[in-house]
Amino acid sequence: MEMKYDITLGGNKKVDAHYRGFTIHSDQPLTSGGDNTALSPFELFLTSIGMCTGFYVLAFCQSRSIPTDNIKITQTVIQNDATHMVEKVIIDTNLPPDFPEKYKAAVIKTAQSCSVKKFLDSPPEIQISTNN
Repeated sequence: MEMKYDITLGGNKKVDAHYRGFTIHSDQPLTSGGDNTALSPFELFLTSIGMCTGFYVLAFCQSRSIPTDNIKITQTVIQNDATHMVEKVIIDTNLPPDFPEKYKAAVIKTAQSCSVKKFLDSPPEIQISTNN
């Protein structure tokens, strides 16, 4: 299967991705010369980890008719100040007190099935080229 994303360059530091009829906007913070109108591409990438985890937790709960209103997922990114590289991503799934005890370990195991996490566990080869 092949998925194609069209990437367009906007004004200043804006870059957009177009896929399946959707447009995802990105920009850079003011400190990086952008207009701060959207998350940066790297911030969007990091956000996708927590959002993917959220999807798996949501699907798990929905399949068991477990209410999700009081479930909150917090993602913390630990970045090395010297290298600016991400060293750790911590995803804390905050379950309400009435969450069924028998499902607590299973919901965490399911969340670890997140396709973004799997992508990071076994990253693909990335090729960059020009077409001319």
